[in-house]
Amino acid sequence: MVEWITDVLASAGLLAVAALMFVENVFPPIPSELIMPFAGFTAARGEMNLVGALLAGSVGSVAGATLWYWIGARLGARRLKAWSARYGRWCAMSPDEIDRAVDWFRRHGGIAVLIGRMVPGVRTFISIPAGISGMPLVPFLAYTLVGTLGWTALLLGAGVVLESQYDRVSTWIEPVSVAVLALFVLWYVYRVATFNRR
Repeated sequence: MVEWITDVLASAGLLAVAALMFVENVFPPIPSELIMPFAGFTAARGEMNLVGALLAGSVGSVAGATLWYWIGARLGARRLKAWSARYGRWCAMSPDEIDRAVDWFRRHGGIAVLIGRMVPGVRTFISIPAGISGMPLVPFLAYTLVGTLGWTALLLGAGVVLESQYDRVSTWIEPVSVAVLALFVLWYVYRVATFNRR
């Protein structure tokens, strides 16, 4: 994976940065923790424009987040509640709980999107509840862009500082991603197991 990513970035430059960051948001196993630090390393060597890399990575990332937002909007709270009423245990939420979650997201969604875009393991999927809750597109894009710029700049800067050791960034961040994913799986298993008792 590392060799493939670095080969693509080396051959296609800023276009590859944007394309890979888009794919990373749609298909999370392709890690931004390798894409952007390598772009930073390449910029540090003078082979890529640093600002261009930041903009390309952010545009690709926001485009991927917008796709998930659109999927959430197409699903919608009403359809999700109907599915929950029919298959509540596997949804792990009752229709009333979905109503409460949507209400919460409508009140605090902007901050949730902003912070979520900077949390490994959460950043890809935070767009879905934004779409489901009917968060307006313009505020969604604004919060997404700010959070994405912060995350992308952090990874890009790490690549500039570490240069040829850019791949170490993923070893710092990967445990956080795994921990967040593990907590989500545990939460889901608990919710399914205790559904009737709730």
